[in-house]
Amino acid sequence: MGKYLLTGERSERLFFRKIVPSDFDSWLPFYHNPKSTEFWDGLPIDPIVACQQQFDRIFERYDNDLGGMNALIEEETGKLVGICGLLVQVVDEMEELEIGYSILPQFWLKGYAIEAATKCKQFAFEHKFTSSLISIIHVDNIPSQKVAAKNGMYLDKTTIYKDNPVHIFRVNRG
Repeated sequence: MGKYLLTGERSERLFFRKIVPSDFDSWLPFYHNPKSTEFWDGLPIDPIVACQQQFDRIFERYDNDLGGMNALIEEETGKLVGICGLLVQVVDEMEELEIGYSILPQFWLKGYAIEAATKCKQFAFEHKFTSSLISIIHVDNIPSQKVAAKNGMYLDKTTIYKDNPVHIFRVNRG
């Protein structure tokens, strides 16, 4: 159970652990900033409802061994800076393993997304979970596309995912 989780892993500045219900209040500011979700259609407008839906999905993934987001804890301060993880996804009727990442607005532009995404890539390939990984990124979300590119990913295709136009970025195991 939980083979895709990076529980206990570390990167240069981050400690990875499972998300717990008490992280809700620390994560809620993500949904209070309109820029956090500006590219994704279909999310609830109420930040509390949107955050609760995400937490429900995180724990559903944990319970069903479908990967999941890890809490990213800044080693220096002990603060939650974001979430990142390996997620089992179905894209165009094909099961894939995705690197997903979101960073709290106050920690944007500090390199945490690429640091966490790189660690997820290394972890997945070291454990031979798959021969390639994807990131599902809205076609207008340039900052996330830049993170994917820095993580060695290339634009594989453009498709529709959960009623949103997305680019599928991919990296193959070397």
